Amino acid sequence: MKEKSSYVYIMANPTNTVTYIGVTSDLQRRIWEHQTKQAKGFTSKYNITKLVHYECFGDIRYAIEREKELKGWRREKKVALVASMNHDWHDLTALI
Repeated sequence: MKEKSSYVYIMANPTNTVTYIGVTSDLQRRIWEHQTKQAKGFTSKYNITKLVHYECFGDIRYAIEREKELKGWRREKKVALVASMNHDWHDLTALI
């Protein structure tokens, strides 16, 4: 039986001044919801539209654990994580 993938993702507003961390089992759908403002709340209020980082997990429990870990980090550490793999904070939506 194939495991369903789960994802932890970081999104940012166009100027990279506000970030959002989430977890999902359908990354394409969830990013679309944020980008089209279907997800009401923080991401629509702060115009969070760019996918700047994501990690894939075979088990949702590990994805949730990682999401909690990242949410506990200071902003500087989150910025360093994104920059380590996506130096210019490009929108990675086309890669998913």
